Amino acid sequence: MTHIKMNRRQFSGLLASTTLVLSARGALAQDADTIRIGFVSPRTGPLAGFGKTDGYVLEQVRAALTDGIEVAGKSYAVEILDRDTQSDPARAAQLAKELINEGVDLMLAVSTPEVINPVSDACEAAGVPCLSTVMPWEAWYFGRGAKPGEPSPFKWTYHFGFGVGEIFKTYTSTWPQIETNMKVGVMYPNDADGNAVRAVLAPQLEAAGYTIVDPGAYETGTTDYSTQIALFKAEGVEIINSFPIPPDFAAFWRQAAQQGLARQVKIMQTAKTGLFPSEMEAMGSLAEGMASAAYWHRDFPYFSPVTGQSGHDLANGWEAETGEQWTQQLGATLSLLDAGILALKAASDPKSKEALRDAIATLNVETIGGKVDFTSGPVPNVAHGPILGSQWVKAKEGPFDLDYVLVNNATDPNVPITSQLAPYNE
Repeated sequence: MTHIKMNRRQFSGLLASTTLVLSARGALAQDADTIRIGFVSPRTGPLAGFGKTDGYVLEQVRAALTDGIEVAGKSYAVEILDRDTQSDPARAAQLAKELINEGVDLMLAVSTPEVINPVSDACEAAGVPCLSTVMPWEAWYFGRGAKPGEPSPFKWTYHFGFGVGEIFKTYTSTWPQIETNMKVGVMYPNDADGNAVRAVLAPQLEAAGYTIVDPGAYETGTTDYSTQIALFKAEGVEIINSFPIPPDFAAFWRQAAQQGLARQVKIMQTAKTGLFPSEMEAMGSLAEGMASAAYWHRDFPYFSPVTGQSGHDLANGWEAETGEQWTQQLGATLSLLDAGILALKAASDPKSKEALRDAIATLNVETIGGKVDFTSGPVPNVAHGPILGSQWVKAKEGPFDLDYVLVNNATDPNVPITSQLAPYNE
């Protein structure tokens, strides 16, 4: 028998090496039993209204997933790594790359092209499954290089929610509730959303008999809107349709009020802004009567398969914990997490990126926001969803000044309507 003699330093080195190997093996075993989800949203910056409630929703989901999930007979812990883009597309891309390097199995991105598109592009390049929601799907699909009539160039990224078709259907079934001259002044910025609606929505509105008054694309961050306002006044527009980020809309509409445009407008139709109570509070008296569009509302008749909450459960919980008015982003964010968890459960192996991608591609489930069905188009990698006509009105009761009411359900008749569209200057 051969005896090997070691001094104290050699023995300590061997012990450290053995511990390191055992720790590494333990980490690998833990990683094999843990599903890691990256979650990227704008919690601060100009788009912060979209991310304001995300922390609360993540708390609900993490609590519901305390015991993990079971997939194909095996139990997995679930870890959600959430990151704030600060409303910066470059930061969104960087955060996505960092999360990919940290080994996430699934990426979730929510709210606006400034967040979703750079995250989706990073995932597509790295071969990581990505699921997103809350932006027009055309701005996601065509805005990232897909061509009409051609096969999808995307193998790893998927998006669900409303598109320009749903927006058109909602507008053209809501606006006739008020008699107007059908002249629409459009404020479409030079960004992914603005370019998509200018290319698709504006021609559809014209075909439906509306006259489009378009002063041209403006750059995000513009501070003087006198040229646009003068044109809208001269043309006598009675409907305005806007797709700016919130600070730009606030600047535009305050100037519109100062320069007399607001008095002639019968329908102030907002999009991408006018979605959240905080934005309306900042507008003061100018907010009352603004038409909006709801991609989620507390009156949606659906439940979260992850947390078990109804829309009212979710909204009431937020108000009780924060003292602040509920927002439609609560349900939108939870619907993304619902869909992501259901995709993981449907995968033959949630740790296999190919298996998870295939599960998303065939996903057909119901979330707190309604159905998410990737089996029926409208194009590959996209599942369309509803957007409903809504309006900010003076609250009849309760602690908040304004109430957010539904005035049209053309894109989801399951959702109850509670009001009729009223003229902006009523």
